[in-house]
Amino acid sequence: MDLKDRLARAGVLLAPGVYDALTALLAQQAGFEALYLSGASIAYTRLGRSDVGLTTQTEVAETLARITERVELPVIVDADTGFGNALNVRRTVRELERAGAAMVQLEDQTFPKRCGHLDGKALVPAGEMCGKLRAALDARRSEHTLVLARTDAVAVEGFDAALDRAERYLEAGADALFIEALRTPEQMDAACNRFGGRVPLLANMVEGGKTPVLSAAELGARGFRIVIFPGGTARAVAYALQRYFGSLRSHGTTAPLRAEMLDFEQLNAALGTPALLALAAQYDVDPGADATP
Repeated sequence: MDLKDRLARAGVLLAPGVYDALTALLAQQAGFEALYLSGASIAYTRLGRSDVGLTTQTEVAETLARITERVELPVIVDADTGFGNALNVRRTVRELERAGAAMVQLEDQTFPKRCGHLDGKALVPAGEMCGKLRAALDARRSEHTLVLARTDAVAVEGFDAALDRAERYLEAGADALFIEALRTPEQMDAACNRFGGRVPLLANMVEGGKTPVLSAAELGARGFRIVIFPGGTARAVAYALQRYFGSLRSHGTTAPLRAEMLDFEQLNAALGTPALLALAAQYDVDPGADATP
């Protein structure tokens, strides 16, 4: 599915956060139309670290390439600040587009950045961000590779300044907008009233974060076109693994949690192992093909 075409149709697009090929595959099997590759979740799962700007462009591109090789869904990719200045942004967009990105998200924080729901963020000047957005648009090979502009100004400069920055980013050519960490339903409505009829607007739902968590249907009714739950997958997995490891350590067996696990056959079914083995069998060598007559 082409993401640009999907966003031109009616209906809110719900994209769950994923962080590797397995989570992407399971999300596709659940019936989602698009995925969100969360930079925070890459930090959580690949590094075991917080979202404070420690991940690299290479790690994001490698993760994305493994996902797009396994699933057909369009992937919105969190590219943080573009990992540097405008020239870095050009290279980042080229690398992520080559790895299969449908939409590349860029934010206006300084480098190193930090999670949009952590305190202590700092911003680059709006003019610098506009230059980075123009670099991103110039770098893409296809107009179907979309550029999503995110501003973190609500926490740093205030809500009105965030709207002004978003306006400038739209004028710079951004294909979609993301105003991070909106604090109230009233701020959500104000953002949608200003931008919702002009450009796809993204809502970010973070469990325990600064933005009220609403359903995709509620957010769509307000005027958002894209809804992401970027870190929910990692948080759910972390919770399950805490229970799993704690139980295994206490009981010395997985038996108490068997009802909450896939067994060997179920996991292989989800992974498509039977089909993969059938494909391999097509390439088996005829044992008599090289025999001497």
